[in-house]
Amino acid sequence: MNNHTQTLYEGTGLNIIEELYYGNVKPSVQCFEKDSEYARFLSIISDKEEKLCAYFNNHSNTKDEYRWFSTLTDAYSEVMEFYSRDRFIEGFQLGAKFMLDTFILPQQSVIRDIV
Repeated sequence: MNNHTQTLYEGTGLNIIEELYYGNVKPSVQCFEKDSEYARFLSIISDKEEKLCAYFNNHSNTKDEYRWFSTLTDAYSEVMEFYSRDRFIEGFQLGAKFMLDTFILPQQSVIRDIV
């Protein structure tokens, strides 16, 4: 295993298949910088959701609205999970096609080496 591979897998000495088997490869887990644009939008969503929940909890006549909002946010989370999973699968398939084309399929070039 080269140094780059060891860095990728935190020097465990395991190959990628072993890492996957032991649960160390988690493509759905994503990190982000706390001062990034993504973090800023995530903070806005979280803040507004907290404010709406507090409003619903403080007003007894909004029980239905709270249930609707909760159903909406749960459904949106499920849709985003489907979307993320499908984008991951498509990306993996595209990467596999690149690997197939690069290493398996014969090169078809109109230019030949002059040797």
